[in-house]
Amino acid sequence: MKQLPLTKQQLIAALISLSLGSVAQAALTINGSSNSESSARVSWGGADSLSEARKIMYNSSNSSAIKKVDNGYGATNITNAHSFGSTNNNNFNNTNSYNTAYRGGFNSGSMIPISTDSRSVAVIDAETGESIYEKAADIARPMASITKIMTAMVVLDAGLDMREEITLDPEDFVGPKRASSNLKSGDRLNRAEMLLMALMKSENPAAKSLARNYPGGYSAFMRAMNRKAQDLGMTTAFFGDPTGLDKRNVASSNDLVKMVRAAGNYDVIRRFSTTKSYDFYVSNYSSGNRTYKANNTSSLVRDGSYPIGISKTGFINEAGRCVVMETRVNNRPAIIVILGANSSATRWGDAKNILNSLATRRTV
Repeated sequence: MKQLPLTKQQLIAALISLSLGSVAQAALTINGSSNSESSARVSWGGADSLSEARKIMYNSSNSSAIKKVDNGYGATNITNAHSFGSTNNNNFNNTNSYNTAYRGGFNSGSMIPISTDSRSVAVIDAETGESIYEKAADIARPMASITKIMTAMVVLDAGLDMREEITLDPEDFVGPKRASSNLKSGDRLNRAEMLLMALMKSENPAAKSLARNYPGGYSAFMRAMNRKAQDLGMTTAFFGDPTGLDKRNVASSNDLVKMVRAAGNYDVIRRFSTTKSYDFYVSNYSSGNRTYKANNTSSLVRDGSYPIGISKTGFINEAGRCVVMETRVNNRPAIIVILGANSSATRWGDAKNILNSLATRRTV
């Protein structure tokens, strides 16, 4: 089944569900299953997404399907779609349940026999919690726009009205570094659209505006980001800004595994971070209204050859090329963190090498 871009109708459903609070969050990623025990799902789009979202939003019997936010260590049930390397990989809508409880410790499993060129890499079997590949995984490194996953979690934790309109101010374009953007001062989008823009397109002004419009303001948002990192046990992590342009934003690969695991408990992050493309209708009183056609920053998400449930890329000079993702390969879930690649080709080469090695790994 071909993955479709997130439609305007699906985003509207997202806005409605978010405005209803945490009881409606699963509405964003339900994709036609009647399994009442599923608590989150990788969504690949489809014409039935809106109708299924409405079923979840307005059917109180489905409240058990809403996932509780994980602290990065505990057990959570996740249902993922399509397993690359499994015997069922011709059925794109095949769903498989698994549990992310860590039953083993890092370094307790057999490592996959690969070599990587990026400076720091961590791969875990999310079913057992075992590390199956590590390279300098305990050393804190700049993470660049991987930061935006934490930004999204803090926004969603606040339970704010996702339909509220946010206007970009000149200060949203000022940061630790100069960065290109297709947004303009005065652009108006609602909070959900800003979040989609930050996760899918990695627009820095969108992330900055989300922090600025947080209860208590920007400073309160930054405190919440670092407090969240502490709560997740990310002992090497520090966040100096919500975009990732600040080179002080650092964490080890193993700590970013904890962050990605926690992000898996937010259906909005799953859906938004893996959206291939979206056409934003941007209002601006000064420069006029326009359509902003945006594509996902991950070539693997855009290509659609691999099943990816969470994705975020990043780059600043100090960080190199980075990517984190959750995937399901050979009928087993895995989390992959790659930091410090010296080129985009190296980043995606390492990612594909890992994914292909996982596809041939024996899972007994």
